[in-house]
Amino acid sequence: MDTREAIRAAREKGMDLVEVAPNADPPVCKIIDYGKFQYLAKKKANEAKKKQVVITVKEVKFRPGTDEHDYSYRMKHAREWLTEGDKVKATIWFRGREMTHRELGARILEKLEKDLADISEVEMRPRMEGNQMFTIFGPKRHKGSAKPASSGQTGGSGGPRPSPAAPATPAASAPPAVSAAPEAPTSSGENPQG
Repeated sequence: MDTREAIRAAREKGMDLVEVAPNADPPVCKIIDYGKFQYLAKKKANEAKKKQVVITVKEVKFRPGTDEHDYSYRMKHAREWLTEGDKVKATIWFRGREMTHRELGARILEKLEKDLADISEVEMRPRMEGNQMFTIFGPKRHKGSAKPASSGQTGGSGGPRPSPAAPATPAASAPPAVSAAPEAPTSSGENPQG
């Protein structure tokens, strides 16, 4: 349809001619109410934003000589953030001669990994970058842990199935046991044979 004719047809209906797909070979236009079109587009964008999950990475900083109290205080903060669904970046900051004792920082990160193992999983193993050693923890995925539990339950229900099969095996071995049982009394009771 010619552009002028399309504009005339839209005006007759009291609507607008809106180009919907400008990159198509013949560009696609629709005769619609442009205000309503914009409103629906904004509404769709807002709904998409609501469904969108924003995960932030929060940082906890340590030093190689971090005291036990300071460590537990920062570990509690990391635990809170992980339960809220955020990721946690644990950083050990080395200064001067501390760089020669990187194992102290590695111990702190290992301890942190053990303390947070129940609610987190390590997304990035400890690694050095300049004068910092860091690791990243992410919250455990409950859906993933539920699947192995359900498969474990089916395995548990599969467990009783072999147990009925197990009595069938002893029943098959029962006749030799029955034939062995008469032999045992005859061998033990030599008086009846003799």
